[in-house]
Amino acid sequence: MTKRYGGVTAVDSLTLAIEPGTFTALLGGSGSGKTTALKTINGLVTPDAGEVRVDGRAIADEAGWALRRRIGYVFQEIGLFPHMTVAENIAIGPKLAGWDKAATSARVAELLELVALPDGVGARLPAALSGGQRQRVGVARALAAKPAIMLMDEPFGALDPVTRDALGRDYRALHEQLGLTTVMVTHDVWEALLLADRILVLADGRVLADAPPATLLAGHADPRVQALMETPRRQAERVRAMTEGRA
Repeated sequence: MTKRYGGVTAVDSLTLAIEPGTFTALLGGSGSGKTTALKTINGLVTPDAGEVRVDGRAIADEAGWALRRRIGYVFQEIGLFPHMTVAENIAIGPKLAGWDKAATSARVAELLELVALPDGVGARLPAALSGGQRQRVGVARALAAKPAIMLMDEPFGALDPVTRDALGRDYRALHEQLGLTTVMVTHDVWEALLLADRILVLADGRVLADAPPATLLAGHADPRVQALMETPRRQAERVRAMTEGRA
């Protein structure tokens, strides 16, 4: 599929199939097309050419609200409703899907435990939580209606390094535990390497590389991809040099 904004081609002839149960990272800098590509999956962006299929069905044949109920979406700004409690925020999806009060309450309690939030958090307003806790609530809300697919747009980018690492590891464990299909946008090479099964490197709306992390680390013909993969090695070497007293 292809998507243009005025005279700018954001995504250029992208052809991609994502297998169920996999964790795919879309890696690239600002303007590479990764967020536009992600948003075509749940119909927030409509391609100018080509089509998107979910479970073999063209999403253009399905109402947008129905499609988005089946796909969880987590983004950096979180977007929690400030006047609603944490529990009320998480319950939005089940309520829209017609769940009864008992089933919704049970699901909220289950998710608070699943994302490792302490007792009592459900009754608080989002402003009373830390950034990491709010992002955990965002993940819980996205999972509330039991989607099989999770879309994540720079989900941990605004967090401090320790919290970001912990949330990344916890989400990867949830991905495995729940059998999710996850597509994550990131500009962080470390994050893509450590969390994903498959990495697509994008630039100017085109795919430069599509491979498992270990394959990309072994070397790539495109110098832009190679430079990206060398970044974590250089950083690790600098840290190693410091610990060994060489820097």
